Amino acid sequence: MPTAVLTPYWVNGIQKLKLAPQGREPPARGFIPPQLDTKVHAARCLSQLRAKDKNIEKYIFLAQLKHTDEPMFYRLCLENMEEITPLIYTPTVGDACLQFSHIYRRPEGLFISIDDKGKIREILSRWPRRDQARISVVTDGSRILGLGDLGLNGMPISIGKLSLYVAGAGIRPQSTIPICLDLGTNNSENLNDPFYLGLRRKRVTDAEMTEFMEEFMREMSLAFPQLLVQFEDFSTEHAFAYLDIFRHRYPVFNDDIQGTGCVILSGFFNAAKLSSASSGLPLTEHRILFLGAGSAGVGVGAQLMSFFTLQGMSKEEARSRIWLVDSQGLVYDKRGAMAEHKKLFARADYTGPPMTNLVDIIQYVKPTALLGLSTLKGAFNQEVVEAMSGFNVRPIIFPLSNPVSLSECTYEEALVWSKGSVIFASGSPFPDVTFDGRPRFPGQGNNMYVFPGLGLGAILARASSVTDSMVEAASLALADSLTAEERAEDRIYPNLTRIRDISAMIAWRVIKTAQTEHVDRNTTLCGMDDKALMQFVKSRMWRP
Repeated sequence: MPTAVLTPYWVNGIQKLKLAPQGREPPARGFIPPQLDTKVHAARCLSQLRAKDKNIEKYIFLAQLKHTDEPMFYRLCLENMEEITPLIYTPTVGDACLQFSHIYRRPEGLFISIDDKGKIREILSRWPRRDQARISVVTDGSRILGLGDLGLNGMPISIGKLSLYVAGAGIRPQSTIPICLDLGTNNSENLNDPFYLGLRRKRVTDAEMTEFMEEFMREMSLAFPQLLVQFEDFSTEHAFAYLDIFRHRYPVFNDDIQGTGCVILSGFFNAAKLSSASSGLPLTEHRILFLGAGSAGVGVGAQLMSFFTLQGMSKEEARSRIWLVDSQGLVYDKRGAMAEHKKLFARADYTGPPMTNLVDIIQYVKPTALLGLSTLKGAFNQEVVEAMSGFNVRPIIFPLSNPVSLSECTYEEALVWSKGSVIFASGSPFPDVTFDGRPRFPGQGNNMYVFPGLGLGAILARASSVTDSMVEAASLALADSLTAEERAEDRIYPNLTRIRDISAMIAWRVIKTAQTEHVDRNTTLCGMDDKALMQFVKSRMWRP
C-alpha cells in the first residue's frame, strides 16, 4: 500500500496540508504477467537499453520508458547514474535537439510561441498540475549547447534538465514544467525542413522579445506562485539581459551563467589547491585565462572572482587575475568597441597591437589555468598544452565546451601532451585513462552536480530570488563534498553516483544562505537546527 504524503500549501498566509498525488496506480491483477518482478524488470529494461547500438536510439528508448513507466525510468537513472546521465543530457541531448522534429513522438511540456502573445495566461491555465508546479526550465532554443540556433528543436534541453532535477535532487516529476518559447529561428536548415515543428519565420526583434518575456514572466508568477524558473540556452546577449531584468523580481536563475560558473568554481577550488600543493604558489597568485567570451565564459569568470575574494582579495584585485580571449584575440580596452558583457574583464594594462595567437597570449599572461568555453574543437592543441606545461608544475586545463565533438581537447591528449601533470576537467564526459601504469580520472564540470541541489534548496526555502551568495554557497558545498578516497585519487569532483547526498548538502547550504539573506519565505524552517534541517531536506526527496 503506497505511503500517504501530505504537502503544505498557503491560503492568506495560513499553512494548510493536503494529500499529495500518488502517481499512477499499478495495473490490476490480470493486466500484468504473474511473474513480473520489479527488480528483474529493472534488469530487463537495462538490458533492452544496452542492446541499442546508437546513443540516439537509447535516448528514444529512455524517453518512451519515461512516458510509460516513469518510476522505472528514474530507478534506472539513480542506479546507473554515470551510464544514463550522458544519454538523457549531454552529450546525447545535443543530437536529440538536432533531430527533435524528426524523432518527435508525443507532446511533453509547454510550447509557447510569439503568436501566443497576449494569450499566455490562457495557455498556462491549461497546465493540468498547476498547484504542484515548483520548477520550470525555459529555453528559446537560440543557443543550444555549442550547436547554435535550433529554434523549437531546443525542447529536449528543458526536458533533459528537468529529468536531472528529479534524478539528482528528488524533485517530484509532477512538479516540473519543461517549456520551449518559439520566437522564430534564424537557422535556414530548420526553416527549410519539411518536418520542422516550429514557426517558419525569422526571430523577432529584441523589443518584441522583451515585451513577450515581460508578459511571460508575469503570467508565470501568477499561474504558478511557488515556481522557480531556470533560463537555459538563451543567446549570450539575451541570457545576460533577462537574468538582469528578472532576477530581483522573480525566483529565477540562468544555469549557463550562474550554474556553469558555480560548478567550475567548485572544481577550480580543488584544482588550485592541488596545483599549489605541487608548486608552492600561493592561492592568491593563480592566473586564469579563458578562451571564449560568451555568456558562459564571462559568467564563469564572474563566478571565479569569488575564489580570489574568499582569499581576502578585493573585487578589483580578483578581476585582475582573469583574462579573456574571444574570436578577435585578447580582450582589452584599447582594442575598440566590444559587447557590453565582455567589458568586465577587458584589460586596461595592455595597450599593444591585437594579440590573436593563443600560444602567444599564454606566453604573455603566464596563466596557471586555461579554461575553454569556445566550442572550438582542438583549440587546446599540443603546442598550447605544452606551453601551459612549460611554466606550471601542474597546469590546470578545463576544456568545457559541449558536446564532446566541440571540446577544446580530450583527456588523453591533455595527459600525453603534459606528460601526466595536467589537472583536468571537461564539460562533457571522457573515459578514464591508464597513464604510466595507473588509472587516471578526468573531472567533469557537469552542471548536474550543482543545479539539482540549488533548485531544491531554493524551492524548499521558497526563495523570493536566487542570490549570488546562494550560488556561491552551492559551489562551496560541492567543493567540500569530496571523500578522502576521492581526494587521494586527485579527483576535483565527487563520484556522480553520490548525487543525492551531494544535492542534499547543497540544498541545506542554499537554504541557510537564503535565510541569512532574508529571501526565504518558508519561515517554518527558520527554527530548525542543522541536523533537523538536513533531515527535512532528505525527507522531501522523491524516490521512485
